[in-house]
Amino acid sequence: MSLRSRLVILFAAGTSVVLALGLSLLYLALDRQLTAAVDADLRGRAADLISGIAAGDRTAVAADPMAQLFATDGALLTGTSSLPGPLLDPARVRATTTPSLVRTQLPIGYRSGPVRVRLLAEPVGATGEVLAVAVASGGVERGSDRQLTVLLVAAPVLVAVLAALGWLLVRAALRPVDALTREAAAISTLDSARRLPAVSGSDEIARLAATLDDMLGRLAVSFARERAFVDDASHELRTPVAVLRGEIDLALSALDDSAEVEQSLRAAQDQVARLARLTEDLLVLARERGGSLVVHREPVDLADLVRAEARMPVSVRGEPVVVEADADRLRQVIANLAANSTAAGATRADVRIGTETGAAVLEWSDDGPGFAPEVLASAFERFVRGDPARSAAPGSGLGLSIVRAIAIAHGGTATARNAPTDGAVVTVRLPGPFRNGA
Repeated sequence: MSLRSRLVILFAAGTSVVLALGLSLLYLALDRQLTAAVDADLRGRAADLISGIAAGDRTAVAADPMAQLFATDGALLTGTSSLPGPLLDPARVRATTTPSLVRTQLPIGYRSGPVRVRLLAEPVGATGEVLAVAVASGGVERGSDRQLTVLLVAAPVLVAVLAALGWLLVRAALRPVDALTREAAAISTLDSARRLPAVSGSDEIARLAATLDDMLGRLAVSFARERAFVDDASHELRTPVAVLRGEIDLALSALDDSAEVEQSLRAAQDQVARLARLTEDLLVLARERGGSLVVHREPVDLADLVRAEARMPVSVRGEPVVVEADADRLRQVIANLAANSTAAGATRADVRIGTETGAAVLEWSDDGPGFAPEVLASAFERFVRGDPARSAAPGSGLGLSIVRAIAIAHGGTATARNAPTDGAVVTVRLPGPFRNGA
């Protein structure tokens, strides 16, 4: 069952319940008003007759359409001459000590048998006499029955009309959803330039459409990045594989020249090492992206680690800091930072170790030319290098991406900027627990 059908059914059911309660209350209120009008008429007639009786005039009782005056023993003293029988029996006369209103049947009908009446029995002063005043209630009851019939007939009609209006309203409200569904089904791939249609207004559906359209945009950007990553990885892998194949072919063609074979095998060995490094880097990035890059935490002195792993002249300053981190991964961070500085032409690096707002800080500054303006914003992206001629640039462009991935795996961050003078500055922040070194 569609959402539209469910909404219409729920709307019709709710409307039926509300109408049933409302019409029932209306029927009860109208019936009570009719009964109250009849009772008020009876009390008014009784008050007028009692006033006449108190003045010694009982003729008004006989002239009333339906009234009788009884003695204390139940005997009929006077009353409407057209009534074929008494309105009260003797037992009821003797039991009447206060005014009472009842709906009953009396055998006073002329041709059709008992008649339903509304009857008021009221004592007359202190004499013990009882006045009975009545009015036929059949007309009032028939009016109430007709009113109930009208309400029972009108209720289904009202429910049907309101359900139809509800269906039209739901269809109009869900029309943008249908358009969004058709357009979303027509978008076959994430690289499609098509977008969801804009929905006017600021209601929930309009906000949903805008959110889904933004999500499609982000997915398209992510898809483009992943495709670019695959293209870049294929490009990076193609070169060493081609060189490796050429060296192997050269070695096979020069089997009688041991020096040539050795040179080709050593060149092939270098390319295999390059492939291994690239594969390891890609694996680290893939694990970090999938949230499965595992770090094994142990106490690591950052200053000692920098001095031991930096393969270039470095000066370390600041307070000694020991962090709970993966030593092997941090060695990879230091090695990549040194390699990045060396590739940029730096000859030495200045490393500051310290703590800031609950995090251990490793700030790497080199004396190279710094990041190019067009590269700075994307320095940590994969396969980003300053030299536009990729094949001539050393490295794979994954060094800083690995640095950021390892920092994120530790719950930290990595940022890049240029120094006020010359040189690149990369700051790695690692969260606690940490302690100052001895």
